[in-house]
Amino acid sequence: MSQIKERPSRLSAQDRPELQISFEFFPPKTDAMEEKFWDSINKLAPLKPRFVSVTYGAGGSTRERTLRMVSRITSDTGVEAAAHLTCVGATQAEVDDVVRGYQSAGVNRIVALRGDPPEGVGQPFVAHPDGYANAAELVTGIRKLGDFDISVAAYVERHPQSPNWDVEIDNLKRKFDAGANRAITQMFFDNEDYFRFMDRVRGAGITAEIVPGIQPIHSFKQIANFASRCGTSMPAWIAERFVGLEDDPETQVLVAAAVASEQVFELVDAGVTRFHFYTLNRSNLVLALARLLGRRPE
Repeated sequence: MSQIKERPSRLSAQDRPELQISFEFFPPKTDAMEEKFWDSINKLAPLKPRFVSVTYGAGGSTRERTLRMVSRITSDTGVEAAAHLTCVGATQAEVDDVVRGYQSAGVNRIVALRGDPPEGVGQPFVAHPDGYANAAELVTGIRKLGDFDISVAAYVERHPQSPNWDVEIDNLKRKFDAGANRAITQMFFDNEDYFRFMDRVRGAGITAEIVPGIQPIHSFKQIANFASRCGTSMPAWIAERFVGLEDDPETQVLVAAAVASEQVFELVDAGVTRFHFYTLNRSNLVLALARLLGRRPE
C-alpha cells in the first residue's frame, strides 16, 4: 500500500510553511458600530496580522473616518494599517491630497482601487474629467508622491464590466507595471475559479503576489446579496448548506465556519500561504479560521 502524503494544512505549525494573514474592516458610522469595530480589532490584533486595511466610501464619503481609524489602529495596536483609496468622483489633485494626508499620518500602506460608481457595481464607471481614469493611473500617481506599499484588486471571476479575459488580465498587468506590490482578490467561493485565474495570470507572465480574499459567510442572505452585486458566483452546494437556517443564527455560524475552513484548507494544501480576510467588522469566524490555520494570539 502506498503511503499517503500528509496534507500541509494538517502539519504542525512549526512544520508547515509560514502563513501570513491580513484583515479588512470598514469605517464605522455610529458610536455603537465604532465600539464593535474596536472590539474586533483588539481581538484580532494579537494574531499579528501582516496588516489591517480600512475601506473608503464611494466618492471619498468616509475619507476622514478612514484616516482616523487607520491612524489609531497603528498607534493603539502596533499593527500596520492600510488605507483604501479610490478615484471615483475626484480630481487628481483631490486624490493626491488624500495620499499626502495618509503620508503625514504615518500611513505607508494603501489599497488602490478604481472604485465603483455610487449607483452600484453594475453601472458604467465615468472618470472625473480631471481625475485618474483607472487603478493603474492611480497607482502611478501614488508612486510619484512617496514610497508606499500598494495593494490593488484582482477579480477571480472577472470584473463585471470586463468584456473578456484578455482585457481583465491586461488591466491587472498594467497595475503591476505601474508599481503595485500585490493584488488582493475579490471574494470567491469556488477554489477552482481561483486556480483557473492563477493559471491565466501566470500564463500572462505576471509573477507578482496574488492574495486570495476570503469572505466568511456571517449571514448567508447578506453575503449572497453582496456576491450577486459584484459578479461573484455562489455555488449551489454552499447555498444548500444554509437552507433552513434563516432563523437559526447559531447553527448558521457553525456551518459558515465549516465552509470557510474547508475552502482555506484546500488552498493551503495547494500551496497558498497568504490570505486576506473580509471581516465585516466581526471577529468570531476569522478568529476561528486563524486558529485552525495555526495562528495563536501572541
